[in-house]
Amino acid sequence: MFRPHDQELPLGRAVAATAPCAAAAPPAASPTLAAFSPAVPSWRARLAALRLDTSDWVVDLAEAIGSPSWWRGMATMAGLALSALAFWPGASRLEAAPGTRAPDAASAEWRSLGAVPLSFDTTRLQRAVRSPAVRPVAFVAERPQVSFTSTLATGDDLAALLQRAGAAGADATRASALVAEAVPLDQLAAGTRVALVLGPRLGPGQPRRLDRIELRARLDLALAVDRAGGGLALERRPIPVDTTPLRIRGLVGASLYRSARAAGAPPQAIQDYLQALDANISLDSDVLPTDSFDLVFANKRAATGEIEPGELLYAGLDRGAQPVAQLLRWGHDGAFYSADALARPRYVTSGREGGYDGGAMLTPVNGRITSLYGQRFHPILGYARMHAGVDFGAAWGSPIVATAAGVVSFAGHHGGHGNYVRLEHGGGLGTGYGHMSRIAVSPGERVSAGEVIGYVGSTGLSTGPHLHYEMYRDGRTVNPLGQRFAAVTVTRQVDSGQLEAFRAKLAQLRAIRPGPALAALGQTIHRLALR
Repeated sequence: MFRPHDQELPLGRAVAATAPCAAAAPPAASPTLAAFSPAVPSWRARLAALRLDTSDWVVDLAEAIGSPSWWRGMATMAGLALSALAFWPGASRLEAAPGTRAPDAASAEWRSLGAVPLSFDTTRLQRAVRSPAVRPVAFVAERPQVSFTSTLATGDDLAALLQRAGAAGADATRASALVAEAVPLDQLAAGTRVALVLGPRLGPGQPRRLDRIELRARLDLALAVDRAGGGLALERRPIPVDTTPLRIRGLVGASLYRSARAAGAPPQAIQDYLQALDANISLDSDVLPTDSFDLVFANKRAATGEIEPGELLYAGLDRGAQPVAQLLRWGHDGAFYSADALARPRYVTSGREGGYDGGAMLTPVNGRITSLYGQRFHPILGYARMHAGVDFGAAWGSPIVATAAGVVSFAGHHGGHGNYVRLEHGGGLGTGYGHMSRIAVSPGERVSAGEVIGYVGSTGLSTGPHLHYEMYRDGRTVNPLGQRFAAVTVTRQVDSGQLEAFRAKLAQLRAIRPGPALAALGQTIHRLALR
């Protein structure tokens, strides 16, 4: 009964391994199973005879080159490659059928409504479907008027702008000439918007007739050019403008510039403010974060809402209730002065025989007195000694002028005085100017009163930019502000009427109520840069 299995032992390793185990022997098979079992070993025997078991399906073509198994592997690979190429898709273009098939007469309209590249002009591709109610025409009428707005570019010309917009050349030239009668064309700011209304064309393919233009020539003036009858006429439209100066106050904080900008002050006014303060006090040591800045600058506000800030008028710095600096723009030179500096005395001779007879002696520099004549503790040498002059604190580079007409007797480096100039005015009277950053005169040169002889610096024994000013009488230093020189000089105050006007203007500006930060001011600051 089990003879067939015995014959199978050499071929089936699994059966041969389990044959000696009697406990694992299967029970007696049925006649049907016994009849079928001889077919199984015969099928495996045929596979073994053909040597096609699973271990030979994958052949390493790098080994046993030329052997029967290598050729069988090569044939398998070639067959698989040819099968893949046989099922390779073709290169012909496939077109999908449209969801809705349009009639041939409307195919162009369907294409124009589809998705096309941006380079295609879909409005020109669109074509209306012809019907019995549609007939071609030889001429299509244009709109009788077109309205739009153009912007004047930097360096642009108004007439050229109108012609580019499509206006006739003669109309553009005439309109530009009319605008020039009200305001010079070169004063039209770049960015000015010009509203145009163009009429019908003068002929087929010709430019259009200019019917109207409107523009804002200045903050206080709007212009319009209208067609009246057969020509163009100019219409001026004045705009009310409030010129009340604007005052802005606030705490200095960590940055004076940033705090002022945050409060709404324009950049140019802040720059002028810092320069005015720097000429009178030290921005590094005299300004504290708890101080309050105070700016008053010219400001124009049109009735239509536009704002145009102007120059700085007042620069103040307060420490609590005490003013640190109160500077007002005064005079034709546009410089800033304090009331004390304006009232500072000037020196004139008494007219005594042998004395200087050159008229008034001016203040040598626009600044404040920081050290007087006499004994003092020297900040560098560290001991008390005679200070033979008067020190004026001023900004670096401020011009130094001759206090009276004279001749330059010395100009160069002079020990602790640094860069130093000595002037002789006659009658034994002389003046000296020390610590200059640069000398502007030469020995032997004759200078007049008020002429620049140098610039403020910090050369020699100096702790900061200032002018050391000396006065000599018969070769010996005297106090320029003291009573010992009163026999030779008398003081003369500034004109009392001018001083009163100065103080009145100062009080008027300080009486202006401070304004809050203005959002509209920041939006229109760019008008300054465009002018």
